[in-house]
Amino acid sequence: MKKKDARSLSSEQQKLLRIKSVDMVFKYGYTQRASAKALEVSRTNLNRWCKAFEEGGYEALELGKRGRRLNEKRLLKPHQCATLVNIIKDKTPDQEKMPFVLWERVAVRELIKQKFGITVALRTVGEYLKRWGMTPQRPIERAREQNSKAVKKWLKETYPEIKTRAKKEGAVILWGDETGVQNNSNVGRSFAPKGQTPVIKKQGKRLRMNMISAVSNKGHVRFMVYSSKMTQQVFLVFLRRIVKTFDQKVFLIVDNLSVHHGKLVKKWAEDNSKEIELLFLPSYSPELNPDEYLNRDLKKNV
Repeated sequence: MKKKDARSLSSEQQKLLRIKSVDMVFKYGYTQRASAKALEVSRTNLNRWCKAFEEGGYEALELGKRGRRLNEKRLLKPHQCATLVNIIKDKTPDQEKMPFVLWERVAVRELIKQKFGITVALRTVGEYLKRWGMTPQRPIERAREQNSKAVKKWLKETYPEIKTRAKKEGAVILWGDETGVQNNSNVGRSFAPKGQTPVIKKQGKRLRMNMISAVSNKGHVRFMVYSSKMTQQVFLVFLRRIVKTFDQKVFLIVDNLSVHHGKLVKKWAEDNSKEIELLFLPSYSPELNPDEYLNRDLKKNV
């Protein structure tokens, strides 16, 4: 099949042909070979147009213009870059009324188009993000109910006071939490021949085991396994065991589970205040508790 001679077309026709070519590759997912064959253009020209588009977007497809490399001529001005960086740092896509959850390259590209009317290639977006010192990271989850002021106060004031008191009273600081594992948890991914999904045999009966643990700042661990629900009575059994295993006072930091604030627990803690003291994290702040790492390790390995 004879290839089209782009030089025989008008400037507007050449531009439309280039746009249609790169759209087939980048928008619709065709290979360069298939796109070149369908549009009857040479693969050499198509490859050149794709490179120009990756480096400079649709504007680089103008007749007589080569792909504008990001290092040679920047598409975005400094104040525009600053605006984008601030948005990405301080907001999420949905706050900008965009149909994305995370700031992926495609979301940033749409943000650029939305704010400044400039269309850039995904590769160019990646280069901008790299220049701005941004890397792809797994987001840390935070509860909407969390009080950020309470967390800051706890970190800057409350916990330093706890450390000072512990040192003065010769006490050990422990971080406590509960977790559980069950036999029908999701498994990870496994390599297998294409089209042959691996099968994991599981018991039909659901089994679950719970654990309450406490870890010190030096990594010392105390734990207790139980199969029932966490109740005040179960929690008290653990507290009594904690007291017996330390010959110094214990400052046990836990979350705000209702059991931890129960009447029986409060009464017992008051009666044994010389041996143990219960302290509490801000609400909805599991990321402040080092014992969560122990829980995560347990779930991953079991």
